[in-house]
Amino acid sequence: MPLLSSEINVLEKVCNKASKIIIRDFGEIEKLQVSKKGPGDFVTKTDKKVEQIIIEELEKARPGFNILAEEGGTAENKSEYTWIIDPIDGTSNFIHGIPHFSISIGLEKKGELIAGMVFDPIKNEMFYAEKGRGAYLNNSRIRVSSRNKIEDSIALTGCPIIDEDNFKIFIQEHEIMLRNFNKVRNLGSAALDLAYVAAGRAEVFWHKKLNYWDIAAGIIIVKEAGGTITDYKGKEFKNINNELLATNSRIDQETTKILSSIAW
Repeated sequence: MPLLSSEINVLEKVCNKASKIIIRDFGEIEKLQVSKKGPGDFVTKTDKKVEQIIIEELEKARPGFNILAEEGGTAENKSEYTWIIDPIDGTSNFIHGIPHFSISIGLEKKGELIAGMVFDPIKNEMFYAEKGRGAYLNNSRIRVSSRNKIEDSIALTGCPIIDEDNFKIFIQEHEIMLRNFNKVRNLGSAALDLAYVAAGRAEVFWHKKLNYWDIAAGIIIVKEAGGTITDYKGKEFKNINNELLATNSRIDQETTKILSSIAW
């Protein structure tokens, strides 16, 4: 691993430890006890156990940091630092035995993302980045794709909950993106989608109404790989508006024109 800060070393150790639980339980999917958390949104005991391990290890390494975590393990310690944690991003894939999900952990300082890691334990792919130090996959530097034509590009997205108000709009978005891009994929993990844009495996990721823990780590990885993060209109991304568009910085203007053409 390249010489980066101690925060990245901490994240590597935490992810490797937590991933052992994920890998073990993924091999015994039929034994998982699944509870329903909301429409289309499931949580397993594995989620909770993994989050507990992550929080325990982070608190040992960095006592007093704030914590924002998906499964409720939030701690407000009035620190200038905050960990943003998704123990398993892609839980539906995990439950169904689809080997595409990740641990996602971002780190903020005074509200600004300064580091992040997205770890795919099944493929053993660790994407990470620090502000001003670039983005990496395992031991190799990664950069966004150099493709500059949308007709040659791949766009990634996710599917909203069926009864969400924006579902009909999503269908319109999906159709218009299909008409313009080479391929549109729905892989099931927003964190990995962002990491794939950073690694040049896709050129675009777009989605609405994601939780911050789904995307925090991925955002800084994309930025440090040379990508662009905006809302659908090309303006500065703010979590409160819940529109996220990540591109390789070469087709961002064309993509925003496409998404902005939809009648809201």
